[in-house]
Amino acid sequence: MRIVLKFGSGILASLKGNTLDRRQFERLCKDVAGLVRQGHECILVSSGAVAAGLASLGIGVRPEDLALRQACAAVGQSKLMALYAECFAPHGLQVAQLLLTHGDIDSRTRSENVRSTLSCLLERRNVVPIINENDSVATEELKFGDNDRLSAEVAVLAEADMLLLMTSVEGLLDKKGKRLSVVANVDEVMGLARDDKGRLSVGGMVSKLQAVKLAVDAGVVTAIAGGRKAGQIGAVVAGKDAGTRFLLAGRGI
Repeated sequence: MRIVLKFGSGILASLKGNTLDRRQFERLCKDVAGLVRQGHECILVSSGAVAAGLASLGIGVRPEDLALRQACAAVGQSKLMALYAECFAPHGLQVAQLLLTHGDIDSRTRSENVRSTLSCLLERRNVVPIINENDSVATEELKFGDNDRLSAEVAVLAEADMLLLMTSVEGLLDKKGKRLSVVANVDEVMGLARDDKGRLSVGGMVSKLQAVKLAVDAGVVTAIAGGRKAGQIGAVVAGKDAGTRFLLAGRGI
């Protein structure tokens, strides 16, 4: 199975919010490595470059100024990839960086190049492609979305079987705060989305449900699950009761 996993800033940054959380990276990379050992093809769409660059530039909180956020991303992207490389290495996995803009996916020629690159990397079986928006030149994800939409676009482009959005909550919650295990129609639950965000997060549940709809409408089974709770990635992929799974219309899967 080909799986696109999206890791947002809210689960990659430390609780203080001014650096990356190495223990989180180690656990998440271990979970992804477990999927690869099972024979799955995994593509990561990862935020975190801005958070990684804050400390280097002596900034304590996510800046409001767009140019400064882009500067943080430019400094932090290499640190982000270095940490992924360190955490995947014990599992015998290499990482590959792809920095994309929405224009790359909208362009027929460039999107084919991206698809070909991803296919070539996944054929190696020991490489995990890691995608982020090219924040130093593009601004959409810096302003809103936190790579939610980009992850859905990548899932569609890569013809993935599943998109897994790992976030700071356990899934989509109903009006009483109880997790919904399965959702058959995304449109019917849009009203449940709250735009709560962490200090370093950009996208709330609204942008996640928009991403879910894009992916599900394209035939990609999608789930939202808690990225700070151990075992969630493997549980969702195995079809267990974890997170919120969004079914494909009329297919019941």
